[in-house]
Amino acid sequence: MAFDSLTDKFSKAFRNISGKGKLSEKNMEDMLKEVRLALLEADVNYKVVKNFLENIKEKALGQDVYKALNPDQMVLKIVKDELISLLGEAETQLAYLENGITTIMMVGLQGTGKTTSCGKIAKIAMKKDNRKVLLIAADVVRPAAVEQLKVLGNSIGAHVFEIGTDYPSIDVVKQGMKYAKDNDYDTVFIDTAGRLHIDDALMGELSDIEKLVKPQEILLTVDAMSGQDIIQVAAKFKETLNVTGLIATKMDGDSRGGSVLSVRAITQVPVKFVGVGEKIDEMDYFYPERMADRLLGMGDVLTLIEQVQDKIDIEESEKSAKRMMEGNFTMDDMLTQFAQLEKMGPLGGLLKMIPGMGQMAGQIDDNKAGGQMKKSKAIIQSMTKKEKADTSIMRSSHKRRIATGSGVTVQDVNKLIKQYEQMKVMMKSMGAMQKSGKMPDMDKLMKPQKGMNLPMSKRRY
Repeated sequence: MAFDSLTDKFSKAFRNISGKGKLSEKNMEDMLKEVRLALLEADVNYKVVKNFLENIKEKALGQDVYKALNPDQMVLKIVKDELISLLGEAETQLAYLENGITTIMMVGLQGTGKTTSCGKIAKIAMKKDNRKVLLIAADVVRPAAVEQLKVLGNSIGAHVFEIGTDYPSIDVVKQGMKYAKDNDYDTVFIDTAGRLHIDDALMGELSDIEKLVKPQEILLTVDAMSGQDIIQVAAKFKETLNVTGLIATKMDGDSRGGSVLSVRAITQVPVKFVGVGEKIDEMDYFYPERMADRLLGMGDVLTLIEQVQDKIDIEESEKSAKRMMEGNFTMDDMLTQFAQLEKMGPLGGLLKMIPGMGQMAGQIDDNKAGGQMKKSKAIIQSMTKKEKADTSIMRSSHKRRIATGSGVTVQDVNKLIKQYEQMKVMMKSMGAMQKSGKMPDMDKLMKPQKGMNLPMSKRRY
């Protein structure tokens, strides 16, 4: 995952000053040296690193950090504030019009995930911002792009306007915008053509579309794995187009990610979205403060809460939690819990969002954990209804049948049953504690946080 190495190095740097009663210039210099190396190794632009460290030094002196009672906490706050400033101060939402059609142009080079990002952001606009979305397939250069967009549109329930690849893209856009107006769409995403590299033909075509539709947003997709080329690409696109935001794709890869930290400082184009996977829902708005917290190993609880509410069936979870607390926890409930966890994504990624759990996340093999969960699901699915409801009726013959049906050993079956029985006892104990007033009410804990059901554009944190 991008930034993992940077987070580890930041943690190491802060350990040098953590717990010090007083901060000396040497301790400070050692910490800043570690931060400098961490940023450069993460592929952050040299000039950006130089300015970043100078700002930290200046603020540390101005706030008398060396004389403070808790200098490490003050330094951490200064570094966090500078990271937020570097990343963009505050999240930038899509600039929707109150009346009329909001038009969003998607631009970028081939291979950066432009068409996929078009579908992903359209889903966000529909689901979280309550927009009526039309997708226009204006990439007539790459034949597969039209079909790809149609597949994406179908998966999110959005109509795709297309007239094939025999017409110029400007004609496709003209007809598409007329269709949007005639059918009362309030948001249009235009998937434009890309190239393997920037050339006059590409930029001329994009410029013509911009002049025609006068879009509220021009979003440029950039590949986080391409390193500092992101900066050059963004700068060149911005020379011709009024680029309003960047979409950083492939942030789930092994890229060092530092170029994403550099791009806004150099081009003054904010990162608006980050893609963290291939699935249609693996993209979200970019929140600078949340990203700063994660970089510094401080977790990201708000994003974790949103993921729970977006991906988990709250009603089913409430019912399951209630049964668990009452001691009526069955293997079917366990199967439901596995299914809910799978929707949330890799366990290591979830732990990184919980403050203080970052180091534990690094010790987890997500592939191994995922494989174990699939094995457990297969075992439960090979049981009869009676066996799921009451494991005590199972004898050796039952377990052999279940093991054969799920492709595992009898030992695996026994291990899962033991885990289930232990969980059942623990949950029953917790239920008793809750009734006695020693634990918070689970029903209240499971309910969505205030304001979390609002459209993204209207939320305030």
